[in-house]
Amino acid sequence: MKKKSNKIWWILLGALVVLLVAFLVAKKQGWIMAEKPTEVELAKVGSGTLVETVSASGKIQPEVEVKISPDVPGEIIALYVKEGDSVKKGQLLLKIQPENYVSVVDRFRAGVNQSRATAEQTKASIARAESQLLRAQMEYNRQKKLLADKVISQSDFETAETNLKIAKQDVDASKSNYEAAKFGINSAEAALKDASENLRKTNIYAPMNGIVSKLAVELGERVVGTSQMAGTELLRIADLNNMEVRVNVNENDIIRVGLGDTVIVDVDAYSASGKKFKGLVTQVANTANGAGGTLTGAASNSTESVTEFEVRIKILPSSYRDLIDVRKGKKYPFKPGMTATVDIVTATKTSVISVPISAVTTRVEGKDKGAKKADDEDGMGLGAVTEDADSKKEKPKEIVFINDKGVAKKREVKTGITDTSAGLIEITSGLKAGEEIISGPFLEVSKKLKDGDKVAKKKAEVKK
Repeated sequence: MKKKSNKIWWILLGALVVLLVAFLVAKKQGWIMAEKPTEVELAKVGSGTLVETVSASGKIQPEVEVKISPDVPGEIIALYVKEGDSVKKGQLLLKIQPENYVSVVDRFRAGVNQSRATAEQTKASIARAESQLLRAQMEYNRQKKLLADKVISQSDFETAETNLKIAKQDVDASKSNYEAAKFGINSAEAALKDASENLRKTNIYAPMNGIVSKLAVELGERVVGTSQMAGTELLRIADLNNMEVRVNVNENDIIRVGLGDTVIVDVDAYSASGKKFKGLVTQVANTANGAGGTLTGAASNSTESVTEFEVRIKILPSSYRDLIDVRKGKKYPFKPGMTATVDIVTATKTSVISVPISAVTTRVEGKDKGAKKADDEDGMGLGAVTEDADSKKEKPKEIVFINDKGVAKKREVKTGITDTSAGLIEITSGLKAGEEIISGPFLEVSKKLKDGDKVAKKKAEVKK
């Protein structure tokens, strides 16, 4: 009986060993208790052409647009143009009531004539003074001779000498009066010229060839005009044959934009038709049009506004020539103020290694960034986060995850330009064309996924 009992125990022990071995083999092979792989999106490392662009939006404006304001105030008594009219340089556009200015011109013209008459009178006085001087000189010479002959007294000679001096002073005074009269003429003529100029300014002429893009006044309306500052805006004349897009580019992107860069322009008015236009960067501002300042006090690290620079882009006429139909009146396809979005091509590379942008992430390797220390001074057991000194020195590295037979393998890479429209980024080192990488989901790639994690291709969702 005892022998039979031992035999049962040996059988049970053998069965247990067999079960244990089977369990270990099954676990090793992943048949039971296997770690569930992370479902990820996979992509192949490709090779092709990448185009880096800077996107911005703005308004279409004429390259040249002149705002016309009057230099003199008054009522508009004649208006010869309408909005949209084509005008030539020197063409009369409108008239301002000139009556007051005509009377001022007449008054100053009379002043000029009066000054000239005064000058003639002073000129005649010079001739009279010179005649008196000649007579006084002759009288002086005669009295001098008589004094030498002791015919007259010394007092008679001194009288003749005094008369001669007075006559000379009268001549000098007459000449000075004549010079003053001439200055008076110049002053009166200057006032007349100024009044005549104001009268001329009551007629407003076109300073250039173009189109009346805006008419801001009506017939009979009173306008304000001064020579020191801009008066009432009357109208605008624009050259609609040469249009440009003015956009604001963020300071982080402006360093990549240069003169002559090719631009793809998408005008909202033509978006429905899918029509896009070509342009060139013609001007990049050197000064920001919105400086980002900082707040003082507790919020000193927050910015008040975004710093942007204006970029001007000429729309090439060759890209919209097919929209022009003079017979139907469609001579100008763009109107000032239209909204447009632009893609400025800042770099183009061919035959480069590229991967989806979502496949590249940055991580700090090495020690943990921080560790919690207990802070029980207040008896509440609150923890404070302290940053390791070594972790400050660690710089983020750009990495991708390779799919190595179902296992995620981390690999450091270096990147180049980014093609945002295609969703691709250039890899300058670290990958080869044809390798399979993990491109998503974003949260897995950027934070959760670790080197050595098991992965499986995410199944496509079946649309119901």
